[in-house]
Amino acid sequence: MAVCVSCQKPLVVELQDSDSDEDVEMGESSSSAGVSSNTLPDDVHLNACGCHFHWQCLLDAYSLTDCPNCHTSLTNPTASGGQAILCTLHNEGGIQQDLDILPLLTEESYLKAYPEDRKCRAFMEFCREGDVEAIVGMLKDPDPSDIEDEEDGHPQKPTDEVLRYQDPVGDMQSGLHAAVQAGSREVAYLLLLVASELDLQQFPPEVFQEAAALGVMREDQMGKVDIRSLRDANGRSAEDLAREVGGIWTGWPGRGWLVA
Repeated sequence: MAVCVSCQKPLVVELQDSDSDEDVEMGESSSSAGVSSNTLPDDVHLNACGCHFHWQCLLDAYSLTDCPNCHTSLTNPTASGGQAILCTLHNEGGIQQDLDILPLLTEESYLKAYPEDRKCRAFMEFCREGDVEAIVGMLKDPDPSDIEDEEDGHPQKPTDEVLRYQDPVGDMQSGLHAAVQAGSREVAYLLLLVASELDLQQFPPEVFQEAAALGVMREDQMGKVDIRSLRDANGRSAEDLAREVGGIWTGWPGRGWLVA
């Protein structure tokens, strides 16, 4: 049986099942509860070199596009001209062949180097997914500028910086760019409401109704960067991107809604 080349342990993850609740009901303490162990597969088999890793072991060891064990180059060109790192992933979800894990490895490598950006990365993902409620939940969190993140102990950026974050591993897109790319008007309106100086008369009434229901309002924007002014690595505003994407954004360019 193959083992992880990093830790030399079997390619499984152990799960602990405790019947403590049942024991407590029977009058026994939780400390005397019986515990049984079972396992699930946890195998990342890299196509380029054949090395096997646990997923977390690969994340811990990965830094460049070479295998952390044998130093073979892992990248393969894609049809679109990009790069991919392909593997066979075997976990609790089954077996996935020729899975491209480069985006996940890139993300995790970035967070390893810049843990203070974890909240910013989550914000960008919410924008790409069109998850308005998640973004609102983030806005309602206490300002984390002097609060350590529970997961990694690193101070996170304040909400105003999160809203105006530009993705260094995603062509310096802002959340507004991401919303346009994803075709999410809801997220675009939310970001324009809380992070721009767009005239409030330009918003449809239903936007204010939804914002009120979610408990969101515009704060004073004096001295803050207007999210519409942010441009990606190619010099494009969110309006430029909307013009390229078309579709639901037809009619938006030229009105100043997406560019300051």
